[in-house]
Amino acid sequence: MAIDLNALRAAVDAAYAEHHAAVGGANADYIPYLAKVPSELSGIAVVTVDGDIFAAGDKDYPFAIESISKVCTLALALEDVGPQAVQEKIGADPTGLPFNSVIALELHGDKPLSPLVNAGAMATTSVIKASSVEERWTRILDMQSRLAGAKLEMSHDVNQSEQSTNFHNRAIAWLLFSADAMYCDPMEACDVYTRQCSTLVSTVQLATMGATFAGRGVNPVTKESVLTASNTPFLLAEMTMEGMYGSSGDWAYTVGLPAKSGVGGGILAIVPGKMGIAAFSPPLDPVGNSVRGQLMVAAVAKAMGYNLYAA
Repeated sequence: MAIDLNALRAAVDAAYAEHHAAVGGANADYIPYLAKVPSELSGIAVVTVDGDIFAAGDKDYPFAIESISKVCTLALALEDVGPQAVQEKIGADPTGLPFNSVIALELHGDKPLSPLVNAGAMATTSVIKASSVEERWTRILDMQSRLAGAKLEMSHDVNQSEQSTNFHNRAIAWLLFSADAMYCDPMEACDVYTRQCSTLVSTVQLATMGATFAGRGVNPVTKESVLTASNTPFLLAEMTMEGMYGSSGDWAYTVGLPAKSGVGGGILAIVPGKMGIAAFSPPLDPVGNSVRGQLMVAAVAKAMGYNLYAA
């Protein structure tokens, strides 16, 4: 069924009007850069698989992609080693614990369960085919840019802020290495993972990434075939299981779309075959998901009748 573009435009505008100033939550403060981002910022964007763009609010403000980068690196890993190797080496199950949990590793022999928590994300970074740290980083940044349909750049301020505070992730990387679940030098993986989280992206660019996933790997803006079509279902499945951290199950129950959040304030949801829906606002709930972002994305999905489990 064709998308009603007038209804979609109205849904985006209504979601922004109702929720862009919702109260609650607080900026992530364990990364100094994120604590200083103006908390009143708020934006939403939708990009369809045909390249239609509807947006409202601070849609062009560049914010740190943070954990949404995990989806981009997962996409590259699926291209490099295939879905079977990704499942065997990294996993496809929720941890049931916080995204940076060491206990989750301890309970499973220091093996990662999901590419969308920190441990699994660093393991995913380590499986990317590369002969040097710079090649590994360049290939990941290139994938982010091709998905977004724009040349993205790393913020040196964000990266410095994160590299100087990522001791917990360094410890996780060594635990993975001790269990033969790290596939390059552990500190190289941690370094590159930290860089990939430090890329700046706008809400429109994030929605374009989502539309590329929704369109089975074809970027609707550049028309480039970025991903192998048969790999996209695996990526969406991983997003469903762990994309919204500890509230992934609640999100699937109430919204019914694959999604991924980042502590920079971004939220990305996918309507397969139709569109990517993205939102941004820095204040986070206790789990680490944007308070306003969740409300805006959910409002658009509900208004348009998009729920994978309601078909």
